[in-house]
Amino acid sequence: MPAPPRPLNCPPGLEYLSQIDLILIHQQIELTEVLFGFESNNTYEIKNKFGQRIYIAAEDTNFCNRNCCGPNRPFTLNILDNMGREVITLERPLRCSSCYCPCCLQEIEIQAPPGVPVGYVTQIWHPYLPKFAIQNEKREDVLKITGPCFVCTCTGDIDFKIKSLDEQIVVGQISKNWTGIFREAFTDADNFAIQFPRDLDIKMKAVMLGACFLVDYMFFESTRK
Repeated sequence: MPAPPRPLNCPPGLEYLSQIDLILIHQQIELTEVLFGFESNNTYEIKNKFGQRIYIAAEDTNFCNRNCCGPNRPFTLNILDNMGREVITLERPLRCSSCYCPCCLQEIEIQAPPGVPVGYVTQIWHPYLPKFAIQNEKREDVLKITGPCFVCTCTGDIDFKIKSLDEQIVVGQISKNWTGIFREAFTDADNFAIQFPRDLDIKMKAVMLGACFLVDYMFFESTRK
């Protein structure tokens, strides 16, 4: 997909995001996971609604973190454009996974270009709902995300609503798409769709990518389903 002209104040490499309102994320199936059960680095193709690849995302973690910490592992996710240039870096630190421990909740930092934070996704404590705050580079809340009470992969698509700060207006959603019984049962390769307003700030669109990956690791990543 050819790159459009870069808008003013747009981080290099994010021009693709300026003209779209839907992103599709397809996790690649890793044969070592299917055959031997060892967790390998995740890889993803990021596409527009026409199926054209705009980015590739590749996890960079060591064997011990992947297979000892499982889906709770800290990771670096490098997002590259079609020229092989890293345009976005996602950094997830090690955090507590218990909903009863609100002092060390999940978060992810989004950098674009690498080394320059443009936003954060931070978990909001709630006794039964998955909730997150979408923040800008100054850690000011911009939007919120609310997931369903029960996150079950055997009931079709699962939607995490992107809402205004007062949670009264739904402006988009992150959807985990049903991929079929075989893929759901024997792999942790998932498909997602992210919908947002076309005129949303480009940096916040990049932050939505980080939110989607955090949701994937927290609720859908496992060695075996």
